[in-house]
Amino acid sequence: MLLLESPGYPSIEEVSAPESRLAGMRINPATNGQSRGYYYNALTLKKVSNGEEFQIKGLPQNAKLSNITWSPDEKTIAFTNTIANGIELWMADLGTRQAKKLTEAVVNDAYSGSPFEWLADSKTLAVKFVDEKRGEMPKMPTAPAGPTVQQNMGKVKPSRTYQDLLKNRYDEQLFDYYMQTQLKLVTLDGQQQPIGEAGIIKSFDTSPDGQYLLVETIQKPYSYLVPHYYFPYKVEVWNRNGQKIKELAQLPLAEDIPIAFDAVAKGPRGYNWRPDVPATLYWAEAQDEGDANKEAAIRDNVYMLAAPFTAKPAKLASTKYRYRGMSWGDNMAIVNERWWKNRMERSTLVDPSKPSKAGVVLIERSYEDNYTDPGSPVFTKNKYGRRVLLTDKKKQNIYMISEGGSPEGNRPYVSEFNLKSKKADILWRSEAPYYERPVDIIDLNSKKIITRRESENDPPNYFVRDMDDKQLTQITKFPHPNPQLEGVQKQMLQYKREDGVNLTAVLYLPKDFKKGDAPLPMLLWAYPREFKNAAAAGQVKSSPYEFTRISWGSPLFWVTQGYAILDRTDIPIVGEGDAQPNDTYVKQLVSSAKAAIDEVVKMGVVDPKRVAVGGHSYGAFMTGNLLAHSDLFAAGIARSGAYNRTLTPFGFQAEERTYWDAPEVYFQMSPFSFADKVNEPILLIHGEADNNSGTFPIQSERFYNALKGHGATARLVFLPAESHGYRAKESVLHMLWEMDQWLEKYVKNRPVQ
Repeated sequence: MLLLESPGYPSIEEVSAPESRLAGMRINPATNGQSRGYYYNALTLKKVSNGEEFQIKGLPQNAKLSNITWSPDEKTIAFTNTIANGIELWMADLGTRQAKKLTEAVVNDAYSGSPFEWLADSKTLAVKFVDEKRGEMPKMPTAPAGPTVQQNMGKVKPSRTYQDLLKNRYDEQLFDYYMQTQLKLVTLDGQQQPIGEAGIIKSFDTSPDGQYLLVETIQKPYSYLVPHYYFPYKVEVWNRNGQKIKELAQLPLAEDIPIAFDAVAKGPRGYNWRPDVPATLYWAEAQDEGDANKEAAIRDNVYMLAAPFTAKPAKLASTKYRYRGMSWGDNMAIVNERWWKNRMERSTLVDPSKPSKAGVVLIERSYEDNYTDPGSPVFTKNKYGRRVLLTDKKKQNIYMISEGGSPEGNRPYVSEFNLKSKKADILWRSEAPYYERPVDIIDLNSKKIITRRESENDPPNYFVRDMDDKQLTQITKFPHPNPQLEGVQKQMLQYKREDGVNLTAVLYLPKDFKKGDAPLPMLLWAYPREFKNAAAAGQVKSSPYEFTRISWGSPLFWVTQGYAILDRTDIPIVGEGDAQPNDTYVKQLVSSAKAAIDEVVKMGVVDPKRVAVGGHSYGAFMTGNLLAHSDLFAAGIARSGAYNRTLTPFGFQAEERTYWDAPEVYFQMSPFSFADKVNEPILLIHGEADNNSGTFPIQSERFYNALKGHGATARLVFLPAESHGYRAKESVLHMLWEMDQWLEKYVKNRPVQ
């Protein structure tokens, strides 16, 4: 296995480096890569059989590695290295444990997804290069060329709220400049061969036999209303020399997709190669014009087309719900589909050699129900180096890894799922006092699996487990990452809301707290979620045996400062039958929070007059509402939230009705509407460069102004250059300082009223 080491938090200098924000993307102009990427700075090889470790020699100095990918034969890895003026392609031979640079800093990683792909021979990569003929970067004109105009000629084209969209012709020129890509074949000895002509390449995918490329190129006109993934694009098959073999589709600008959650663009979508044959494509096409609000017996058809791509496409399957992709085995496939309105999902087994034959429904269930989730299939590599379903020799069984939801908490398991009986036989399951997640089956014959095992006090480590005799061999020995948290008391709570819905939360208490000590101040941290089923909403959704870990946004810092912390606090918003969850959002929100506080007060561990509430994103929205509609809390902390739902009028979070469909819901759910009712101190923190849909920084700015205008105790903090999550060390430390000062003043040391 490869162990990947990351350098920790970047500096504010790195996070605030110049970036171009175009069509929903953020691009570093110096590197022609994504501006907010995550990097590794060290690679270590570990032998699974005996735990022996080897360093890879020859890695670049000050390494910033990403896109780390095994070759199909697993003898080599390829990766990119970002330097000051670009992105290089590297490889490492696992036999010699030696790294080598394959290209100069010419890789184009501006678009999402990996900029390269291995071919089946394990000696060649197809790579996105910056087009060397693209010329100089466009210069911003000193005077505008003219007005920016958008128009709609009477057609219904609702659109959700997006950030970083194109704004003018100069933005379009920059988009073309960064996206202009030349595909090339690169061999492990460094030879390069161009493939076809350069273009605005959205994606490419090589066929399993390496003889063809599936290429998607973005076309004009661009849009100022939607991100790049809705721009017009062309889908073609090329041969290895870049000659066009087949034009599969030319898809228009998709500004008219309905806003319903299962709505999709008209026409074919989701082109992919079958992994089990040399060169056969498959894709889906909506049969309801992509409109989830239309009645339709068949939502999607799935088609196949084999090389040389001259025949008529064969229909492989039809779906009852919206098509969500396929899991392929050796001449077998499972079609996956989902439907938002009733929260149902279905998996159907089909035989691609008999496309006219009806498939067999293996699973049909509510995906809200954690307790019946069979999990996800286990895959293995075939002769092309592609992922296919792991089966037994007779192909009667597939293998699944599930989170194993149960009333006792999550107990992950591995199962053998019979394709005829449709029943699962659990081969191994995690047992208390550990939370142990299967990672992969490494030997089906000897029933050996790799797991990631942890407990309340033991950090996660990897093990080889024999499922029959339960023998366990430790592979890694990672130390405790935060020794300051050792001994912190942890307990999973289960309690009821006044309407009978079961709730859970995880309570943390300082290590030195004893029963009978004075009740503690508490920080309640939560993120509401919507459900169509009250029973599913009340299920236990975590494990009491998970390791106590901390991250930049965690509330657990304050358990070291004498606070009780109630984390993962259940705030389910339920709407059964024809009712929508948000119809009674505020009532359920307050009721859930009250039930949580009542539970910890009843235990005698928390002072009800010294409780703060906090959350990030939708949790910040929750915080504003709880302060506006209750007097349960002494103070609140809201990070990167949205507070005025008229600024997201075409739906938000799990609400697919528009403002004009349900104006009262939008009004009642907006804490901005009730800013005059917020009479507890509230701290608002927001990343100045937030690019998350709906959480524009103006949301915090306007809410703060409304609070200030009504005399509230409020503080607004904008973190420079930060997005929806905060990355720079300086930003994270300042955020923690702000939160600590707020909690100390208005919660722990709150003046007695």
